Amino acid sequence: MVTLRFLVYGRVQGVGFRWFAWREADRLGLRGFVRNQSDGSVEVIAAGPPQALEELERVLGRGPAQARVERVERSDVPHELLIPNAFDIR
Repeated sequence: MVTLRFLVYGRVQGVGFRWFAWREADRLGLRGFVRNQSDGSVEVIAAGPPQALEELERVLGRGPAQARVERVERSDVPHELLIPNAFDIR
């Protein structure tokens, strides 16, 4: 299992992005969480098989209909971060 952090920039708050990310991560069987950041971005921490994480990254780059995604930054997550057993919205 791999754990990755995605930061999504653009018009991604106030457009249902967290619910979109939650639904897609749940569909892909991923664990983790999604939350808004104070700079206007959305952070997604997700754990699961590499192919599912690649698919999540692809759909995050698209976002829901009202969003305008400018970019998605991907990085590794420290092993000491506690990942929930399901996918949560925070």
